[in-house]
Formats: sequence, C-alpha cells, structure tokens
Amino acid sequence: MFDIHSHILPGLDDGAKDLQESLALLKVAQDDGITHMVATPHIHIGRFDNSVSHLYTDIAKLKAGALAAGIKMQLAVAAEIRLDIEIMALVLSNKLPFIGSLGSDNYILLELPHSHVPQGYDKFINWLAKQGIKVIIPHPERNREIQANPFYIERLNQLGCDFQLTASSLEGAWGESAKAISINMLENNLVRYIASDAHSIKRRPPLLSNAKKIVKHLLSEEKAEDLFVNNPKHLTSTLFNG
Repeated sequence: MFDIHSHILPGLDDGAKDLQESLALLKVAQDDGITHMVATPHIHIGRFDNSVSHLYTDIAKLKAGALAAGIKMQLAVAAEIRLDIEIMALVLSNKLPFIGSLGSDNYILLELPHSHVPQGYDKFINWLAKQGIKVIIPHPERNREIQANPFYIERLNQLGCDFQLTASSLEGAWGESAKAISINMLENNLVRYIASDAHSIKRRPPLLSNAKKIVKHLLSEEKAEDLFVNNPKHLTSTLFNG
C-alpha cells in the first residue's frame, strides 16, 4: 500500500519528535503492509515555516536512517500546505513541494483549517488551477464546517478538487460525523485517496490495512486496491521514480 500523507520527518512539525520516533513509525507502517510513504510535513505560514530545501535534506537523512535500521520502506517528500493567501508567493517563486503530477498538472495537498472553510477558498483554488496546480483536500470529513454543511464537498468537487480521507475516520476514531461523511463520500465515488495522516505511535499511527478491509466490504476489493495502491501509485510516480 501507498501512504501519501504522513508526518514522519523528525522535529519539523507536530509529528515525529526525533529520528527514533520516525523509525518506529516506519516499522509500524511496514508491518501493516505499507511499502511506500510520502512524508508531508506542514507548511503553515507563521507556525511551521518549512522550506523545500530543508525538506529534501531531512528526507535524505531519514532514508539513510531507515536503511541502517533495516527498514525496507520507499520514501519521498512533499508537504501538507495550509490554505493561506501568503502561499501565493511560494507558488510564484516555485517553492512549493508537489505531491505528484498527472498529465500537465502538478498536485498539492491543500489543508483547510480544522474549524471552518475560509472565505475566498474557491477563488484561491481557481487561481492555483491557472498556475497548473490541482488540489487534493486532505481529511475533509474532519472539518467542522463541512460536517455542519456537507454541500462544501460538492462545491470543492465542482472546483476540480480531489479528496483524501483519513484511514482512521472509517474506524470511527474522529467521531460519528466524520465516519458518516467518509462512508457517504465513498459510496458517491468522491474519494481518490485514503492515507494515515500519521503523527505518532500512540496518537495516530501509520495504519491502513483495517481501513482497506472496511472499503473492501463497503464497496469492492477492486475499489480498495484503487484507493490504497493504484491511485496513489499513479499520482506519486514522479516522486518515487524520479
């Protein structure tokens, strides 16, 4: 399986604190059947000001650490980018790490605030599209305003966004509302990716296999394979294959 959303780079955000924890997360992921992981540290202007050059240095160190520890995980790096007007400057200076590309479009993981959908979100997403950048919205099911007004999912879909659910949402870890929205989105064919959003061993480990079983029973084995393997593999082929 491919996990395209994880906070496994040490000391960069609210994920892994040090290399030891990063390696422990990789081991858990490997034991769960995950073969490829994209580290997606937060880029959140004013809170987590992570630069692209820094991310590439850190993923090289993690790859070396994993190799030394005998962990056979394919690793790549991108970012989870908080929707913010200041991101425009990073786009224009070509300093945003893309999570992949399909055709002529580059893709970013664009995070909404947890509490609401910001005003002007639609204009911003349209502006990104004009720059050849398409948007994947991570964990929409956990956003409180989307939970109160699910029509936002329809609007984001109309804007050309793809959606990535959190695996543990399907298991009820984020409450009944997040679980119900996740199931509804799956049944309406609105989900392209499911990822762990791993932060720590105790709080949010990198586990996908149980969610994959849920999707298999809910939809089909073929659909589960698409969401956990084929779609993310296709998206991230430039990251893993150069």
